[in-house]
Amino acid sequence: MASPDKQHKRAQRAKAKAKQNRSQKPVKGAVHSIFASPLVDQPFDDVEVDLSTFDFKDIVENGFDPADFDDLFQTMKAAQAISQLAMCAVFLQYPVLEMVISEEDEEQATDFMMGLLIMYRAMFYDEDEDTAIEWIGSSAFQADYQEASRLLMLRNEKAGR
Repeated sequence: MASPDKQHKRAQRAKAKAKQNRSQKPVKGAVHSIFASPLVDQPFDDVEVDLSTFDFKDIVENGFDPADFDDLFQTMKAAQAISQLAMCAVFLQYPVLEMVISEEDEEQATDFMMGLLIMYRAMFYDEDEDTAIEWIGSSAFQADYQEASRLLMLRNEKAGR
């Protein structure tokens, strides 16, 4: 029989190998492989967002400060490195955005979403508003946005969320 020290080392190697295998394979039964990444599956779990202090009416009247949405923009940029679909999924899961979509007028919610996407493109791609709007209206973006929305609905139904 192996010494306790050798048994412990073998157990540690097996544990590390199992963790590596879990992180490399898509989650069994997952709706889509993009959700294998914690960055996309639960992108804002570690972000403190105080929805009670969020004042949508103030944003409608005065606009928003991009610095207030830095956590969203940074997470979107990281997800963009995976794919545009992953970036769209991250965007749609932002707690403030979820609240705005569920509680506000559709036109104002859409304007808010467009403003966030335009600001994201300006910050990371140095695009002006017209170029950002072209990107948002592109068939590639629209397809990824619609697919991300569909996948999130499926995932949430499957998880009972």
